[in-house]
Amino acid sequence: MRFADTDPLDRSRFPIDEWALVETEFSESDLGVTETLFATGNGFLGMRGNVIEGRVKYQHGTFVNGFHETWPIRHAEEAFGFARVGQTIVNAPDSKTIRLYIDDEPLILSDAELLDYERRLDFRDGTLTRRLEWRTPSGKRVLVTSRRIASFTDRHLAVTDYDVELLDQDAAVTIVSLILNRQDGRDEYRGGVSATTIVPGAAFDPRKAEQIGERVLQPRLQRHSGARYQLGYRTTNSDMGIVVGVDHYLLTENPYTVSGEIDDDIAQHTIQVRAQAGKPIRLTKTASYHTSTSVPVRELADRSSRTLDRARDTGTDRLFEDQREWLDRYWEQTDVEVGGEAELQQAIRWNLFQLAQASARTDGGGVAAKGVSGSGYSGHYFWDSEIYVMPFLTYTNPTVARNVLRFRVKMLEAARARALELNQRGALFPWRTINGQESSAYYAAGTAQYHIDADISHAVVQYALATQDIEFLAHGGIDILVETARLWEDLGFWRFGTGDDVFHIHGVTGPDEYTTVVNDNLYTNVMARANLAAAAYAVDQLAISAPLAYDRALARLGFTLGEVGEWRRAAAHMHIPFDEGLGIHPQDSAFLQKELWDLEHTPETKRPLLLHYHPLVIYRFQVLKQADVVLALLLQSERFTAEQKLADFEYYDPLTTGDSTLSAVVQSVIAAEVGYADLAMRYFRSALYVDLADLHHNAADGVHVASTGGVWAALINGFAGFRDPTGSYRFDPRLPKDWSSLKFRMTLRGTRFLATVEQDRMVFEVLEAGPEPVEVQVRGAKVRLDPEAPVVVPLAGQGPRLAGAPTMSDVRGGRRSDGSLLTATIPTLSLDLDSEGAVAFPID
Repeated sequence: MRFADTDPLDRSRFPIDEWALVETEFSESDLGVTETLFATGNGFLGMRGNVIEGRVKYQHGTFVNGFHETWPIRHAEEAFGFARVGQTIVNAPDSKTIRLYIDDEPLILSDAELLDYERRLDFRDGTLTRRLEWRTPSGKRVLVTSRRIASFTDRHLAVTDYDVELLDQDAAVTIVSLILNRQDGRDEYRGGVSATTIVPGAAFDPRKAEQIGERVLQPRLQRHSGARYQLGYRTTNSDMGIVVGVDHYLLTENPYTVSGEIDDDIAQHTIQVRAQAGKPIRLTKTASYHTSTSVPVRELADRSSRTLDRARDTGTDRLFEDQREWLDRYWEQTDVEVGGEAELQQAIRWNLFQLAQASARTDGGGVAAKGVSGSGYSGHYFWDSEIYVMPFLTYTNPTVARNVLRFRVKMLEAARARALELNQRGALFPWRTINGQESSAYYAAGTAQYHIDADISHAVVQYALATQDIEFLAHGGIDILVETARLWEDLGFWRFGTGDDVFHIHGVTGPDEYTTVVNDNLYTNVMARANLAAAAYAVDQLAISAPLAYDRALARLGFTLGEVGEWRRAAAHMHIPFDEGLGIHPQDSAFLQKELWDLEHTPETKRPLLLHYHPLVIYRFQVLKQADVVLALLLQSERFTAEQKLADFEYYDPLTTGDSTLSAVVQSVIAAEVGYADLAMRYFRSALYVDLADLHHNAADGVHVASTGGVWAALINGFAGFRDPTGSYRFDPRLPKDWSSLKFRMTLRGTRFLATVEQDRMVFEVLEAGPEPVEVQVRGAKVRLDPEAPVVVPLAGQGPRLAGAPTMSDVRGGRRSDGSLLTATIPTLSLDLDSEGAVAFPID
């Protein structure tokens, strides 16, 4: 695990500001990371924080949610049912670039003499601003400022102001505003290398986007009228259309001339100014992006024009004001405050702001693993959305949560087809996808993760109970629950013995991708159990609360009372593995038969393991890529005793590599619950700085959106102790000893409230009352939220406090149920020479 025990940022370069990420010095050494950290997005449109003048870059990137290319996957050895369609997000035409020349000398940040520099991503304004003072080679001082938004109020729109002012001498100023098709390598400074190309000879890393070897964007439209330019394309294989349009407005007292040109892959608007010192030049550039799977490109161009017209009529200042007002409302719903911890506060708000940039305006689309901040994981949607992002949305932004779930409803027909392909009834959602088809070529760590069905159903139930949104349940939610329940009932099987009948699920992979295709994975079984029970309950509730909707669902889905009864029976008799000797839940039926991987003595140079060891090597050991059993302890908390949670955590924590960014947040939550308070804080800080400090060395590929959602979970589920079993809402706080308070906003059944945890009390204040009173529990005591006055609940301490952390020595030496001893080793042959020059094979 990569811990961040102390402040990992260089505060001379990134000073603490609770409402912004600020950079005071430009550096080429970490361009990829800062491009990600300073990206702007709204869930639909994302623009990396590239240098606005271009040239200096890690990856120029503009991404539109769901805009992708496909290709046939060619397996070295074919088999029936393997994924057939590869998908990757497309680097959309880039409208960010504005080049500046003073007396024909270009501003290139890597070469320029910068007298002053500051870049600021403001979480309240939603703006990316930059201010620099440049001394040109001839000695002229130039002030260059810019500000950009990806609009939250109009998801198709981005706006940039670019200001130039000569401070001491007159000069010839040339500003060149561009649209560039970077996907197909037509940037004249890059020699035809695509932004999504993986560099030949680079180390294998499955977290990066695939290489596309042929032209992706086929030109279909070029329009130029005055200061407005539009380029339109269709993708070669997926047949998606896109149009990007830009408009320009110049404000200056200096004399100037304008020219423009356009061709298939570049549009160029050139402004030449005879600039006088003290007379500023402002170029405002509005950009609109429209995509579709079926609409003709010309119609997309018309839509683009309407967006640009509306932006012109609204005015730039009003657009920036609208952005601030939208974020004011956002923070009223989502802000989390930690008393007296300015460093942490800044990082918390950066993470929460990233959740807005990844999800706010998906408007029926999904939330990709990297949002719209980069091309990592090829822009695919995983279970990350439902387990790590959806809780945040459900309890702070229910409207956005509903939109994200609608995306899965639209994917249901493809999931039914995928289940049939795998010889199953019901629906099987794809492990990784953009268009609804399975895109994971490695089935063992992909398709075999059937638990995604239960994860999606978990999110549906969580949302439905928290919002009482019967309409969503009736028009899509019930379909997901029924079809996933059918999958589990069909996939599992019965074993009949002298005792109770037992329902098993074999041949699946749990969340831990270092252990694949196993029998009775604990996480899968407990989540499938919840899925089956929830489907039966939802059918009953729909019949009572919305009889007409129930009749329609019955006609649409064709379930029977007998079938619903089988779901209940399977749930009631689900096999939940437990080892009496060790007193823990085995991750699967064979997990404890393997030897332990000695992580404590595995060098950092061999991390992450998947980049240094063949999968078969990893699969033979007890070692985890990410939390599996421990995640089940969180999501199905009421199904485990306090003693079981402590034993499971102490066993699995030393075996978890942290190679996945999905682990630290879960480990933080459960560490806090069972009493490892200091360890909980260490895991929390690691999650908090995953991207900000580039702890996994791949932040350059985009924001780890699931981890940002997990930061909220670590705060609310961990330190506030929030749980939501079957529609009841409970708090059992675990406030860190150094924090004076933890304040957070939540929305439950239409009631929005502020909760404050202090060392000796918890306070609830209703901010906006819902249609019905809301009741929660604090350590077993029922608390009804009062719209008229705050409710104060005394706290006797912050739960158990255990010193240190579980270690490998705590696990090594235990005995399996058959009496065999658990031993630990590292599966690596180190070829060392002994004193006589012979090869020595050290035995661990």
